[in-house]
Amino acid sequence: MSILLPLGFIVFLSLGFDYINGFHDTANAIATVVSTGVLSARNAILMAGVLNFGGALMGSAVAITIAKGIADSQQVVPAVIVSALLAAISWNLITWYFGIPSSSSHALVGGLSGAVVAHAGSGALHTTKLKEVATFLVVSPVLGLLLGMILIVAILWICRRVASSRVNVAFRKLQLVSAATMAFAHGTNDAQKAMGIIALALITYGKLFVHGNQVSVPVWVKLACATAMGLGTMSGGWKIIKTMGSKIVKLRPIHGFAAETSSAIVLLTTAHFGIPVSTTHVISGAIMGVGTSMNASAVRWGVAGNILVAWVLTIPVSALLAAGFLKIVAPCF
Repeated sequence: MSILLPLGFIVFLSLGFDYINGFHDTANAIATVVSTGVLSARNAILMAGVLNFGGALMGSAVAITIAKGIADSQQVVPAVIVSALLAAISWNLITWYFGIPSSSSHALVGGLSGAVVAHAGSGALHTTKLKEVATFLVVSPVLGLLLGMILIVAILWICRRVASSRVNVAFRKLQLVSAATMAFAHGTNDAQKAMGIIALALITYGKLFVHGNQVSVPVWVKLACATAMGLGTMSGGWKIIKTMGSKIVKLRPIHGFAAETSSAIVLLTTAHFGIPVSTTHVISGAIMGVGTSMNASAVRWGVAGNILVAWVLTIPVSALLAAGFLKIVAPCF
């Protein structure tokens, strides 16, 4: 069998994952700006799609982590990559169907880890780097929550003598900036995950060479993933937008600005250091932090609990799904 067919299939699946990631995670960038009435859903989605595309082209540190940091590429075969993608896509679609914000990052890391262990054993994993990634997957939502609390308290203190009508007008404008920054940050982090998977496939087939710990992600891969992410974002994930925008806590522009700015800070910092984190859980944590600082009883903790359950389940369920898919697809590769 020509390598072009299975390699093409992996690229297709990777771009499919990227597209689904886009519409699944549209809410990350725009839910608050839509719920506060600053932008219409249509205009917010178009803005997020364009900025996701732009952000995806900025850097490749996260892609390198996915391609080389999770597992020994010498122990990764095409069936492992396909199984990981199928598991991540399946979990994203399940959680999207039920309107539960979940992490595409968790799903992909869990799927890749589960497929690698099922194929070559736990020794094939880069446990040190994997522990670092897992730590930040847990810590990043907490950082979002704390930054959200600190920022909203600071803003409210600064604006304490300003008329509420003037504050509202000012932050309606500022929230356009924070939502745009959040959309850009989402692109820098999330689109690179699909880039990393395609790069891993190219390494597996000997079409991309590694120089030490560095991987040069081809330009066509960056453009393809940026396009898939942008188009997916523009298609919109309405169920999750509703959950993120209004079901956790009711926000005003000043609160939306604080949540988006806090999230963008976390995402841009982790992307710079090549650490894949969950944009979904970072913005969820920031929204909860802002809501808690307003009034803890204003937060709908039942909805927050559902998000937490999905957070805990995503990696183990994705790993098990990937191991199951491996048994099915291995004979085909």
